[in-house]
Amino acid sequence: MADIEIVEQRALSLVDVKEALNLHKEKFKELNFRSQKVEGYVQDFAVIDKEKALELEKKLSEAVQKLKDRHIKKIIDVMPTDLNQLKTVFTGEAINLKQEELKQIVDILNGQ
Repeated sequence: MADIEIVEQRALSLVDVKEALNLHKEKFKELNFRSQKVEGYVQDFAVIDKEKALELEKKLSEAVQKLKDRHIKKIIDVMPTDLNQLKTVFTGEAINLKQEELKQIVDILNGQ
């Protein structure tokens, strides 16, 4: 197996994956089997467009500084509508958010 160098590792939202697949499709005209499966999944579950995702990322990062990029991407992918749904997004994460911060996140998401 060839040596692979990881240049960058960052969180991607479904919107980012959708955009990357579209660029790949434009360049190579078709997708392989796995990419087609991912495209189908993204089409079904990416609920907002790129502009709204960027706007939400900005609002969430400004509202709650404790959130890391991966948390914000996950929140945008899931788009929880209440506190219980939002709490499940953070299951297994090492982050402590106050009730007011959780409510603020839900309010931002419900405002969209």
